[in-house]
Amino acid sequence: MNPKVNNNKVNNLKVEIDSLKKTLLNLNFQKSTGQLEKTSNIKNTRRKIAILKTKLNQEVRNNNA
Repeated sequence: MNPKVNNNKVNNLKVEIDSLKKTLLNLNFQKSTGQLEKTSNIKNTRRKIAILKTKLNQEVRNNNA
């Protein structure tokens, strides 16, 4: 594959992971102050981060191979 395409994928994944981490931080603050109604959002956000990190590692491995 084209290295530029893979670098764009990697960068997009990193940006999305950072965004979800900020969301997770906000959700944890809301939980601690009692404002969070759906606590399942925390679990779902953590799962999304894990999935994206897995995809990121796969892209990095494919680039190095």
